Amino acid sequence: MSIPAIQIENVTKVYADTVAVDGLNLEIPQGVFFTFLGPNGAGKTTTMKMMAGLLKPTSGRILIAGIDVEKHPVEVKAKIGYIPDHPYLYGKLTGWEFLHFIGGLYSMSRDEILERGEELLTLFDLIPESKRMVETYSHGMRQRLAFTACFLHDPSVVVIDEPWVGLDPRNIRNTIEFLRQKATEGTTIFMSTHSLTIAEEVASRIGILHKGHLIFDGQSNELSDKSAKDMEAVFLEMTAGEEY
Repeated sequence: MSIPAIQIENVTKVYADTVAVDGLNLEIPQGVFFTFLGPNGAGKTTTMKMMAGLLKPTSGRILIAGIDVEKHPVEVKAKIGYIPDHPYLYGKLTGWEFLHFIGGLYSMSRDEILERGEELLTLFDLIPESKRMVETYSHGMRQRLAFTACFLHDPSVVVIDEPWVGLDPRNIRNTIEFLRQKATEGTTIFMSTHSLTIAEEVASRIGILHKGHLIFDGQSNELSDKSAKDMEAVFLEMTAGEEY
Protein backbone atom coordinates (compact mmCIF):
# COMPACT_ATOMS: atom_id res chain seq x y z
CA MET A 1 0.00 0.00 0.00
CA SER A 2 1.48 3.34 -1.06
CA ILE A 3 2.06 6.15 1.40
CA PRO A 4 -0.45 9.01 1.00
CA ALA A 5 1.00 12.17 -0.51
CA ILE A 6 -0.68 14.34 2.13
CA GLN A 7 -1.90 13.42 5.61
CA ILE A 8 -3.48 16.07 7.82
CA GLU A 9 -4.21 14.53 11.20
CA ASN A 10 -6.50 16.31 13.67
CA VAL A 11 -4.88 19.68 12.94
CA THR A 12 -5.99 22.76 14.83
CA LYS A 13 -4.58 26.27 14.49
CA VAL A 14 -5.50 29.01 16.95
CA TYR A 15 -4.63 32.71 16.63
CA ALA A 16 -5.22 34.43 19.99
CA ASP A 17 -8.97 33.90 20.46
CA THR A 18 -9.66 32.80 16.90
CA VAL A 19 -9.76 29.15 15.83
CA ALA A 20 -8.70 29.28 12.17
CA VAL A 21 -8.59 25.50 11.61
CA ASP A 22 -10.44 23.15 13.93
CA GLY A 23 -9.59 19.44 14.11
CA LEU A 24 -8.97 19.03 10.38
CA ASN A 25 -8.44 15.51 9.05
CA LEU A 26 -7.64 14.91 5.40
CA GLU A 27 -5.75 12.23 3.46
CA ILE A 28 -4.87 12.61 -0.21
CA PRO A 29 -3.27 9.83 -2.29
CA GLN A 30 -0.50 10.41 -4.82
CA GLY A 31 -1.50 11.85 -8.19
CA VAL A 32 -4.77 13.42 -7.02
CA PHE A 33 -5.79 16.90 -8.18
CA PHE A 34 -7.45 18.25 -5.03
CA THR A 35 -9.24 21.60 -5.03
CA PHE A 36 -9.87 23.45 -1.77
CA LEU A 37 -12.94 25.68 -1.72
CA GLY A 38 -14.32 27.99 0.92
CA PRO A 39 -15.11 31.63 1.65
CA ASN A 40 -12.51 34.11 2.85
CA GLY A 41 -11.59 33.40 6.46
CA ALA A 42 -12.49 29.70 6.22
CA GLY A 43 -8.93 28.61 7.05
CA LYS A 44 -7.70 27.59 3.59
CA THR A 45 -4.56 29.74 3.50
CA THR A 46 -3.69 28.85 7.10
CA THR A 47 -3.95 25.14 6.24
CA MET A 48 -1.75 25.52 3.18
CA LYS A 49 0.88 27.51 5.06
CA MET A 50 1.03 24.74 7.66
CA MET A 51 1.45 22.19 4.87
CA ALA A 52 4.36 24.22 3.49
CA GLY A 53 5.98 24.49 6.93
CA LEU A 54 5.46 28.26 7.21
CA LEU A 55 3.13 27.93 10.20
CA LYS A 56 3.09 25.40 13.02
CA PRO A 57 -0.16 23.73 14.03
CA THR A 58 -1.38 24.43 17.54
CA SER A 59 -2.07 20.71 17.70
CA GLY A 60 -2.10 17.74 15.35
CA ARG A 61 0.40 16.98 12.61
CA ILE A 62 0.86 17.12 8.84
CA LEU A 63 2.84 14.57 6.82
CA ILE A 64 4.03 15.00 3.24
CA ALA A 65 4.93 11.68 1.60
CA GLY A 66 5.00 10.17 5.09
CA ILE A 67 7.38 12.81 6.49
CA ASP A 68 6.34 15.02 9.41
CA VAL A 69 6.44 18.66 8.29
CA GLU A 70 7.28 20.03 11.73
CA LYS A 71 9.91 17.42 12.67
CA HIS A 72 11.68 17.19 9.29
CA PRO A 73 11.16 20.51 7.48
CA VAL A 74 14.20 20.25 5.19
CA GLU A 75 13.23 16.81 3.89
CA VAL A 76 9.66 17.99 3.30
CA LYS A 77 10.75 21.12 1.42
CA ALA A 78 12.69 18.91 -1.01
CA LYS A 79 9.43 17.17 -1.94
CA ILE A 80 6.98 20.06 -1.95
CA GLY A 81 6.39 23.07 -4.17
CA TYR A 82 4.43 26.04 -2.83
CA ILE A 83 2.89 29.09 -4.51
CA PRO A 84 1.32 31.53 -2.02
CA ASP A 85 -1.54 33.85 -2.92
CA HIS A 86 0.96 36.73 -3.17
CA PRO A 87 4.32 35.27 -4.29
CA TYR A 88 7.43 37.21 -3.32
CA LEU A 89 10.01 37.42 -6.10
CA TYR A 90 13.36 39.21 -5.99
CA GLY A 91 12.87 42.23 -8.23
CA LYS A 92 16.58 42.98 -8.70
CA LEU A 93 17.20 39.61 -10.34
CA THR A 94 16.40 38.62 -13.91
CA GLY A 95 14.03 35.73 -14.48
CA TRP A 96 16.94 33.40 -15.17
CA GLU A 97 18.91 34.64 -12.15
CA PHE A 98 15.88 33.99 -9.95
CA LEU A 99 15.63 30.41 -11.25
CA HIS A 100 19.34 29.83 -10.62
CA PHE A 101 18.82 31.11 -7.08
CA ILE A 102 15.86 28.76 -6.52
CA GLY A 103 17.67 25.83 -8.11
CA GLY A 104 20.63 26.43 -5.80
CA LEU A 105 18.35 26.12 -2.78
CA TYR A 106 17.50 22.61 -3.97
CA SER A 107 21.13 21.71 -4.79
CA MET A 108 20.34 21.41 -8.49
CA SER A 109 23.28 21.45 -10.89
CA ARG A 110 23.70 24.27 -13.39
CA ASP A 111 22.83 21.93 -16.25
CA GLU A 112 19.68 20.75 -14.46
CA ILE A 113 18.58 24.33 -13.87
CA LEU A 114 19.23 25.31 -17.49
CA GLU A 115 17.42 22.30 -18.94
CA ARG A 116 14.43 22.38 -16.63
CA GLY A 117 14.30 26.18 -16.56
CA GLU A 118 14.18 26.51 -20.33
CA GLU A 119 11.44 23.90 -20.54
CA LEU A 120 9.29 25.69 -17.96
CA LEU A 121 10.00 29.23 -19.18
CA THR A 122 8.92 28.12 -22.65
CA LEU A 123 5.80 26.46 -21.28
CA PHE A 124 4.80 29.58 -19.35
CA ASP A 125 5.69 31.88 -22.25
CA LEU A 126 8.48 33.72 -20.42
CA ILE A 127 11.54 33.11 -22.61
CA PRO A 128 11.41 36.62 -24.16
CA GLU A 129 11.36 38.21 -20.68
CA SER A 130 13.74 35.81 -18.94
CA LYS A 131 16.73 38.19 -19.09
CA ARG A 132 14.78 41.19 -17.84
CA MET A 133 14.68 42.30 -14.21
CA VAL A 134 11.73 40.80 -12.36
CA GLU A 135 10.78 44.27 -11.08
CA THR A 136 9.76 45.12 -14.68
CA TYR A 137 7.36 42.17 -14.90
CA SER A 138 3.59 42.58 -14.90
CA HIS A 139 1.60 40.81 -12.20
CA GLY A 140 0.68 38.03 -14.60
CA MET A 141 4.30 37.52 -15.60
CA ARG A 142 5.32 37.34 -11.94
CA GLN A 143 2.65 34.73 -11.35
CA ARG A 144 3.93 32.65 -14.26
CA LEU A 145 7.49 32.95 -12.97
CA ALA A 146 6.27 31.74 -9.58
CA PHE A 147 4.85 28.63 -11.29
CA THR A 148 8.15 28.11 -13.10
CA ALA A 149 10.13 28.35 -9.86
CA CYS A 150 7.69 26.08 -8.01
CA PHE A 151 8.08 23.22 -10.49
CA LEU A 152 11.81 23.69 -11.12
CA HIS A 153 12.90 20.92 -8.73
CA ASP A 154 10.08 18.59 -9.89
CA PRO A 155 8.23 18.34 -6.54
CA SER A 156 5.99 15.36 -5.84
CA VAL A 157 3.43 17.52 -3.99
CA VAL A 158 2.44 21.05 -5.06
CA VAL A 159 0.41 23.45 -2.91
CA ILE A 160 -1.07 26.43 -4.76
CA ASP A 161 -3.07 29.21 -3.10
CA GLU A 162 -5.43 31.18 -5.39
CA PRO A 163 -3.26 30.97 -8.53
CA TRP A 164 -5.38 32.81 -11.10
CA VAL A 165 -4.99 36.46 -10.06
CA GLY A 166 -3.36 38.40 -12.89
CA LEU A 167 -3.49 35.58 -15.44
CA ASP A 168 -5.37 36.13 -18.69
CA PRO A 169 -7.75 33.44 -20.04
CA ARG A 170 -5.12 31.90 -22.33
CA ASN A 171 -2.58 31.55 -19.53
CA ILE A 172 -5.23 30.18 -17.19
CA ARG A 173 -6.08 27.53 -19.77
CA ASN A 174 -2.41 26.65 -20.37
CA THR A 175 -1.76 26.44 -16.62
CA ILE A 176 -4.78 24.22 -16.05
CA GLU A 177 -3.61 21.84 -18.78
CA PHE A 178 -0.11 21.80 -17.29
CA LEU A 179 -1.43 20.99 -13.80
CA ARG A 180 -3.67 18.26 -15.18
CA GLN A 181 -0.72 16.71 -16.97
CA LYS A 182 1.42 16.82 -13.82
CA ALA A 183 -1.34 15.06 -11.87
CA THR A 184 -1.54 12.42 -14.60
CA GLU A 185 2.21 11.90 -14.20
CA GLY A 186 1.77 11.32 -10.46
CA THR A 187 2.25 14.77 -8.94
CA THR A 188 -0.27 15.57 -6.19
CA ILE A 189 -1.85 19.01 -6.70
CA PHE A 190 -3.48 20.77 -3.73
CA MET A 191 -5.01 24.02 -4.97
CA SER A 192 -7.35 26.56 -3.46
CA THR A 193 -9.54 28.68 -5.70
CA HIS A 194 -12.65 30.83 -5.58
CA SER A 195 -13.60 29.72 -9.09
CA LEU A 196 -16.22 27.01 -8.76
CA THR A 197 -16.18 26.53 -12.54
CA ILE A 198 -12.47 25.75 -12.52
CA ALA A 199 -12.81 23.48 -9.48
CA GLU A 200 -15.58 21.49 -11.09
CA GLU A 201 -13.66 21.26 -14.36
CA VAL A 202 -10.20 20.26 -13.16
CA ALA A 203 -10.38 18.59 -9.76
CA SER A 204 -10.49 14.84 -9.27
CA ARG A 205 -11.51 15.61 -5.69
CA ILE A 206 -12.98 18.68 -3.97
CA GLY A 207 -12.93 19.78 -0.33
CA ILE A 208 -14.97 22.60 1.17
CA LEU A 209 -13.75 24.32 4.32
CA HIS A 210 -16.21 26.29 6.45
CA LYS A 211 -15.17 28.05 9.67
CA GLY A 212 -12.13 25.79 9.96
CA HIS A 213 -14.13 22.58 9.45
CA LEU A 214 -14.09 20.33 6.39
CA ILE A 215 -17.78 20.10 5.52
CA PHE A 216 -17.40 18.25 2.21
CA ASP A 217 -14.76 15.96 0.73
CA GLY A 218 -15.49 14.06 -2.45
CA GLN A 219 -16.04 14.18 -6.21
CA SER A 220 -17.64 17.23 -7.80
CA ASN A 221 -20.57 15.14 -9.03
CA GLU A 222 -21.18 13.97 -5.46
CA LEU A 223 -21.52 17.60 -4.40
CA SER A 224 -23.91 18.39 -7.26
CA ASP A 225 -25.89 15.21 -6.60
CA LYS A 226 -26.83 16.46 -3.13
CA SER A 227 -29.71 18.31 -4.78
CA ALA A 228 -31.03 19.33 -8.16
CA LYS A 229 -29.20 22.64 -7.82
CA ASP A 230 -25.97 23.30 -9.63
CA MET A 231 -22.63 23.09 -7.85
CA GLU A 232 -22.42 26.80 -7.14
CA ALA A 233 -25.84 26.89 -5.51
CA VAL A 234 -24.93 23.94 -3.29
CA PHE A 235 -21.63 25.57 -2.35
CA LEU A 236 -23.34 28.85 -1.43
CA GLU A 237 -25.90 26.95 0.62
CA MET A 238 -23.26 24.95 2.50
CA THR A 239 -21.27 28.08 3.38
CA ALA A 240 -24.23 30.39 4.00
CA GLY A 241 -23.62 33.15 6.50
CA GLU A 242 -20.05 34.04 5.55
CA GLU A 243 -18.84 36.78 3.29
CA TYR A 244 -16.75 36.07 0.24
